[in-house]
Amino acid sequence: MEVSRIRALRGPNLWSRRTALEAIVACTPDECSIDHLPDFEPRLRALFPGIGVLRETGHAGPVSLAHVLEAAALELQAAAGCPITFSRTSATLETGTYQVVVEYSEEAVGRLAFELAQALVHAALRDAPFDLQAAIARLRNLDEDERLGPSTGAIVDAAVARGIPYRRLTKGSMVQFGWGSRQRRIQAAELDSTSAVAEAIAQDKDLTKKLLRAAGVPAPLGRPASNPDDAWTAAREIGLPVVLKPQDGNQGKGVTVNIMTREQIDMAWRAAAEYGKVMVEKFLPGCDFRLLVVGNKLVAASRREPPQVVGDGLHTVRELVEIVNQDPKRGEGHATSLTKIRFDDIAVVRLDAQGLTPASVPAKGRRVILRNNANLSTGGTATDVTDEVHPAVAARAVAAAQMVGLDICGVDVVCESMLQPLEAQNGGVVEVNAAPGLRMHLSPSYGKGRAVGVAMIDALFPAGENGRIPVIAVTGTNGKTTTTRLIAHLLAAHGLRTGMTNTDGVYINGRQTDSGDCSGPKSARNVLMHPDVDTAVFEIARGGVLREGLGFDRCEVAVVTNIGSGDHLGLNYITTVEDLAVLKRVIVQNVAPTGYAVLNAADAIVTEMASACPGKVIFFASDRHHPLMATHRAQGKRTVFVDGAMLVAAEGSRVERIALQGIPVTRGGTIGFQVENVMAAVAAAWAVNLSWDTIKSGLASFASDTHNAPGRFNVMDYAGATVIADYGHNPDAMQALVAAVNAMPAQRRSVVISGAGDRRDSDITHQTVILGAAFDDVILYQDAAQRGRADGEVMALLREGLKGASRTVRIDEIRGEFVAIDTALARLQPGDLCLILVDQVQEALDHLALRIKETRERLVPA
Repeated sequence: MEVSRIRALRGPNLWSRRTALEAIVACTPDECSIDHLPDFEPRLRALFPGIGVLRETGHAGPVSLAHVLEAAALELQAAAGCPITFSRTSATLETGTYQVVVEYSEEAVGRLAFELAQALVHAALRDAPFDLQAAIARLRNLDEDERLGPSTGAIVDAAVARGIPYRRLTKGSMVQFGWGSRQRRIQAAELDSTSAVAEAIAQDKDLTKKLLRAAGVPAPLGRPASNPDDAWTAAREIGLPVVLKPQDGNQGKGVTVNIMTREQIDMAWRAAAEYGKVMVEKFLPGCDFRLLVVGNKLVAASRREPPQVVGDGLHTVRELVEIVNQDPKRGEGHATSLTKIRFDDIAVVRLDAQGLTPASVPAKGRRVILRNNANLSTGGTATDVTDEVHPAVAARAVAAAQMVGLDICGVDVVCESMLQPLEAQNGGVVEVNAAPGLRMHLSPSYGKGRAVGVAMIDALFPAGENGRIPVIAVTGTNGKTTTTRLIAHLLAAHGLRTGMTNTDGVYINGRQTDSGDCSGPKSARNVLMHPDVDTAVFEIARGGVLREGLGFDRCEVAVVTNIGSGDHLGLNYITTVEDLAVLKRVIVQNVAPTGYAVLNAADAIVTEMASACPGKVIFFASDRHHPLMATHRAQGKRTVFVDGAMLVAAEGSRVERIALQGIPVTRGGTIGFQVENVMAAVAAAWAVNLSWDTIKSGLASFASDTHNAPGRFNVMDYAGATVIADYGHNPDAMQALVAAVNAMPAQRRSVVISGAGDRRDSDITHQTVILGAAFDDVILYQDAAQRGRADGEVMALLREGLKGASRTVRIDEIRGEFVAIDTALARLQPGDLCLILVDQVQEALDHLALRIKETRERLVPA
């Protein structure tokens, strides 16, 4: 068994809406059925008893090692606690080669699971050992490192529940919610609206107390100290007992409380000074409470208990701590609901105050405190007391957060009880915290967990908002780029800041930010991350969906222009038009329930996608009498069609008419494929509720020139001859171009063509079969990149297609695209027409512009 390629499908894909890894697995003839491998399955199950069934429901064929790999990779992740359920193995047309797809929750964990699954299979084949527990431990540890912590995870879960899209921006806790101009960002439990000034104030304990007292919020007296002697002086000024802590610390690091002696000052100073300047403040007796404020509301409160152990009369204090830390709920950092108890100098000082040492054996039942502060990050526990908070205490917490300027604030309070005002019990606010931890509220050690993630998402997005901007996805075999550009033009005409990706680049509000083929998911994600985008239009190419899936979880509109046989068939196991349709259908399957699929009613393969759409469907076709169009319209549903010289959009009794003569890109309705592109664009604009006035004016101002649609039927004048530049590169495109050219007057017609090497032989040959019947001159040139073909191989296939031409055709072979263009231009006479099928689009258009400029300059009298 050999695994030759593993791809991460990070968005909705050919197989599932889930994130997944796709591997290509080759098996030998014996490995194509484990029945040919004696004792393999018993050995496998002995190594991994939890592997479960090895064949999917309804699978009647033999179980190959690829199926075993699938099951192992899935179940290993599940055993490590990953929330995944989906996997699939599909045989390809290549005997013994399979596509294995396994869901993942964290990509790195999924990749490790594949690696360990391969090791398990090989161990079973060789009757060798496999350390299952070590493998699961590796996966679990990696998952804890990779996944979001509980605080950020709770916020993300709340967003997902509301249908708000999210994207993790870093390996840490920086997350974007929503898209484009409606996006918001968080860093753990800190919002993008929190100012750096407010955060700086919260880190400065001395300044915080001054502001709190100014706001009438009770806070203990205190001041910074420059050295241990100064700290002792401050302690006597304030009055013992006192607390020593870092002036800008967090998570309880370096904090020592209830200090009564000079010796304790010295030890506490060392602990606090490790984290910066030291603060001395009055110790407030009572319990330690954390109150969580979101916006202007108190949403949760917990009583925190310091880390402690209970003696059993047998073990030392140090041993008791080690025993407690073995609790699986306790871990390092914030990945688990509790944190391991720290055994450091502060713990030793606290033991000393109780007459104990780390080696002491406490009596059975004796409670031993390891710290006076009760932060969860130092090993403390929490009890929910939200329902006990007195309104006056809640008001003081909110006032503290607002005085500092924090949207999300953890307010630390010390008092005897939450049942009465702070002033009545000499309690006070001892700290305010930006980016507070949420673990104690989500999963308290005792009491009811609180939905604090929901409160934070509600603060980011008011009820009814989901942070989404309208996303329009466009796919098909031909017409994708022109349709994408036309839709973007209409949206911009409506005043929307529009992001667009296509095979020419990335555009933000009309400005190109990237070049090249940008029709994949990475470019789409980049557009959705841009804060100046109100709506987005994405050209979706097959390659990007195969490599990585979609760059978004769902779209408002999915447009499918057509499905043709020349669209890279034979690559990546997409061998038939039906396979291609299943792949292109992915955008339709991921339309929002409130959205639309815009489908070509004249293409039977496209119309079959309608049943896969979760939303509604708009059909378009030039023939308004097409049975499907007639039925759809009779049902009161939306259709777009041509009626004589008018383009018509109809829904029930409502009808909008647009004169084709006023749509320049169609040349008065004479270019059939452009009419189809316009119908698709109009339907998409209608689906996102653009006004008809905007649609009509936008169509009138869109021209198929080298600026609006480079390489898409760009018509130019060259000394009285007509030159057309187009990027068509498959048989369906050739048929459409020939139909368009035949509708244009010309004395003599010539064509300049090459062929893309990554097409099937039959597709390359078929192009010149079509062109040979329509053109008088054919100039062949070789592409700059042969895409895996030998030198001259594509040219030979193109020549082959011209052998059976029904008319006398002059054929020339030229080395180099620009030389071929110049050769064709030199032959043109006024009234002639030349179709140039460009390869290097922008470079070829620039070359043509230069030649046209030179010709005009020669013709202008001095």
